Amino acid sequence: MKRVLGTAIAAIVALLAFVAPAQAADLAHGGQIFSANCAACHLGGRNVVNAAKTLQKADLEQYGMASIEAITTQVTNGKGAMPAFGSKLSAEDIADVASYVLDQSEKGWQG
Repeated sequence: MKRVLGTAIAAIVALLAFVAPAQAADLAHGGQIFSANCAACHLGGRNVVNAAKTLQKADLEQYGMASIEAITTQVTNGKGAMPAFGSKLSAEDIADVASYVLDQSEKGWQG
C-alpha cells in the first residue's frame, strides 16, 4: 500500500512539474498580443470571418481547439482565412496569446 501511494504521489508531482510551465504564461502580455494582432477579427471572442467558429469555450471544444497546443498551432500556421503568425510573433508571444485565449474562453470573455 505504501509503495502504491508513493508511486501515485511521484506521478502527481511529475504531472505538476509538466503542467506548471504552461501556467507560467504571461496573460497580460497575451492580452497585449491579442489586442494588437487578433482583436480586429476576434474582439470579445467573436469571429468576424466565420461567425460559427468563435473563441467561446463551446466553439473551441466543438472544433477541437480547446487546448494550448491546438491554439498555438492555429496561431503559428494559420488556417483558412486566418493568416499564420509564426513568422511575425515569437514562440513566447504565441504561447502567451494562446494562454490568454484559453483563459478568456473559460471566463466567457468577460474581462
